[in-house]
Amino acid sequence: MVASLRLPSLTSLLFPATTRYPAALRRRVLCPRNRPASGFATAPSSGTAASPDTKPEVNRLRSDQAVTPRSQDFNAWYLDVIASAELADYGPVRGTMVIRPYGYAIWEAIQDYLNVKFKETGHSNMYFPQFIPYSFIEKEASHVEGFSPELALVTVGGGHELEEKLVVRPTSETIVNHMFTQWIHSYRDLPLMINQWANVTRWEMRTKPFIRTLEFLWQEGHTAHATPEEAEKEAKQMIEIYTRFAFEQTSIPVIAGRKSKLETFAGADTTYTIEAMMGDRKALQAGTSHNLGQNFSRAFGTQFQDENGERQHVWQTSWAVSTRFVGGIIMTHGDDTGLMLPPKIAPIQVVIVPIWKKDTEKTQVLSAASSVKEVLQTAGVRVKLDDTTERTAGWKFNFWEMKGVPIRIEIGPRDVSSNCVVVSRRDIPGKAGKVFGISMEPSTLVAYVKEKLDEIQSSLLEKAISFRDSNIVDVNSYEELKAAIASGKWARGPWSASDSDEQRVKEETGATIRCFPFEQTLGSKTCLMTGNPAEEVAIFAKSY
Repeated sequence: MVASLRLPSLTSLLFPATTRYPAALRRRVLCPRNRPASGFATAPSSGTAASPDTKPEVNRLRSDQAVTPRSQDFNAWYLDVIASAELADYGPVRGTMVIRPYGYAIWEAIQDYLNVKFKETGHSNMYFPQFIPYSFIEKEASHVEGFSPELALVTVGGGHELEEKLVVRPTSETIVNHMFTQWIHSYRDLPLMINQWANVTRWEMRTKPFIRTLEFLWQEGHTAHATPEEAEKEAKQMIEIYTRFAFEQTSIPVIAGRKSKLETFAGADTTYTIEAMMGDRKALQAGTSHNLGQNFSRAFGTQFQDENGERQHVWQTSWAVSTRFVGGIIMTHGDDTGLMLPPKIAPIQVVIVPIWKKDTEKTQVLSAASSVKEVLQTAGVRVKLDDTTERTAGWKFNFWEMKGVPIRIEIGPRDVSSNCVVVSRRDIPGKAGKVFGISMEPSTLVAYVKEKLDEIQSSLLEKAISFRDSNIVDVNSYEELKAAIASGKWARGPWSASDSDEQRVKEETGATIRCFPFEQTLGSKTCLMTGNPAEEVAIFAKSY
């Protein structure tokens, strides 16, 4: 039996009588013409609440209605793109999602890159159970206080009431420390550095696919060290890995920095973060790295004998990114046509669409298209040949544009005759992004395609940087901060005020301190709130 600490009834939590589905979820979503795909779940037509064990009625996607423009309703646009690009669908329990193959392929690309980086820096993958004794959570006071509202509990197993209720993993610091205590005895056992790829359950009240769901996927790293200096170095090293990943692989220009005390992870001394600006100018916390100090090791008695024979508590870190990054990619780069994927993270980098009208043309066009596919595949390009005959070429163009494939290659009878192809870029709409007469000669074609993939990757990053920088306002007073936030922008200004002042900003503007950036301006500063000297500038923004 699973229950939430926040409310006594799972049914009342998931389906309160006053709850109505958002209008965006009731929309029918564009698909290329005649495409009968399934969309996100909508409310039952009777208007009554659905059973938590039964998936609400699902509307079919319609081919005659466009995706909501981003500028008109960003949230509806986001949900439309997820549905039409076949990234995810809602699960049968409110707040859960099913990640579809294309969406999961993006997550796999994230895993592939980070796994290499983790292992290069000395970490090993392992796995911990998802069920954690509740007494473990209670051992670290700030940790249980921070997570209690989000916990899901198991109280019955095998038809019997459990002697101790179990927490469905919200994060693993507690169970990791329980095991570290058994594995660490001497300074020779340190550092101990592990990572796990797992699912996590947090009972969120307001959910959004990929961004905030009851269950999500992530990686979480955990390390133990002999000195505080080693732990601090590790925490900063991991946020640097996340930063490079965001810039180089996803073309998202995150801002790396330190969280304020109020925004620090429950149980950590310091939290480092990467903050990304989405297309609606809200902030997305895309990854975090925590210096846990000795908070958990003291709570669990995780000690080692140092070189002098003295017993010491270990110094620890934890760090994580999740499937939230997929949502970040959608909201950073997508447009009114749909998804737009940076080539390095795209499951399919090139799609080939063969075009013919007569049966006599079909064989030679398909043969040429297959040859082009083999050439690119051999060169390490992730390529898809869409040789299906049920859909028109125009339908296929729309379909693959919606799925964000960076490059489309078109091959028709005339192209075969001239031994050339037509290449279209997803990031440049219309004729401006289409180039005719690219030779099929293998070395020429491979070089051209790889060059364009690199250009697209760089172009998306440059565009995102320009958008970010044009929407950050430097402020020197609270009035200026409020005006910047009210206009939907980020505010950056000197800050040395108290926690209560920070809470006041949140209550009055809806914005929080996203971070104190690592990159700080030189010179003396005056706190925008108090007028007192300030050593750092902080970035304020509304966030997901």
